[in-house]
Amino acid sequence: MPSTTFHADAVLFDMDGTLTDSIAAVEAAWGAVAVDLGLDPETVIAATYGKRAIDNLAFYRPEIKAHEMDAAVEAFEQSILDFADSYQKRAVRRRRSGESSEGFSEHAGSDSGESTPALSDTSASSQSGSLSTSTSTPSSSTTDPTTDAQRPSFATRLSDMLASAIPEDSVHPVFDESTDEKRADADIEAAWETEADSADRSIRILPGVKDMIECIPNGRYAVATSGAKTYAYGAMTRVGITPPLVTITADDKRLKAGKPAPDPFLLAASCLGFDAKRCVVFEDSPSGIRAGVASGATVIAVCTSHERSKIEGCGAHFLVEDMRKVRCKMEGEGAGMQLVFTVEH
Repeated sequence: MPSTTFHADAVLFDMDGTLTDSIAAVEAAWGAVAVDLGLDPETVIAATYGKRAIDNLAFYRPEIKAHEMDAAVEAFEQSILDFADSYQKRAVRRRRSGESSEGFSEHAGSDSGESTPALSDTSASSQSGSLSTSTSTPSSSTTDPTTDAQRPSFATRLSDMLASAIPEDSVHPVFDESTDEKRADADIEAAWETEADSADRSIRILPGVKDMIECIPNGRYAVATSGAKTYAYGAMTRVGITPPLVTITADDKRLKAGKPAPDPFLLAASCLGFDAKRCVVFEDSPSGIRAGVASGATVIAVCTSHERSKIEGCGAHFLVEDMRKVRCKMEGEGAGMQLVFTVEH
């Protein structure tokens, strides 16, 4: 198989869609915001992908005041983690209920403990690289995403449920406009709750990531993500990735702009002590790829969240299926050590 080999000093990883797959949970969280605002979930999900929550919330929730934004972002990103954990928590409760209450109603205990994040107030109020051995979501580090069918998007499932909930040939009595709006809102919220309760959105580590991280020594790689600290650290630890010392998150006050501006990658390279032009960026989203290209780094785009046709025109130097198509080894020692990358075409 044809391949290209080149040298670099350090690696700058995006997180979601590159190291981890928490797309389903992120889509559910933005879908909930969309439904809460009476907007089309699919449109909102597409518009927010790969961008900072602070920028997205400022656009969709302009009523959030500047001094409230940090708390709003933290609350929204916690809702992503809640969506990711809810399926496993319900499964554990069902197993425990079955073990301790055999013979009782199948619904016994179903209303206790954690539940699907509420639809309202989801986004606005209240609140050599080693892999860690502890995870809080059992399936996160053991599930191989390559063996699963691609999970349909939240918007697709929600739209299907709404369509099936209302028969095409049904005839409704005439209500005033406010009644119709209430009916529509109730239908949407019911469909959302049903879909949310049935989906497994556990965060997963993507193919090839574990091997890649283990090939790179500490101090030679960083993470630069559009997620804030709550979400970024929560997602990585759930799949057994120890967040590197240099982890640039969206709430880093040193950043003047997020992706597609190059600022996150430039800051990450600087913190590592290397010129971004001598770094490799791994990215999956159009905005992230453009940010990497603008930083001057060599960009390897992975087709883990977007179809190839959606990202092939964004300027990446290499386009691969996932990190299994890229090999890395060390050459030399000490300060002069370099990373040697081989990319299969």
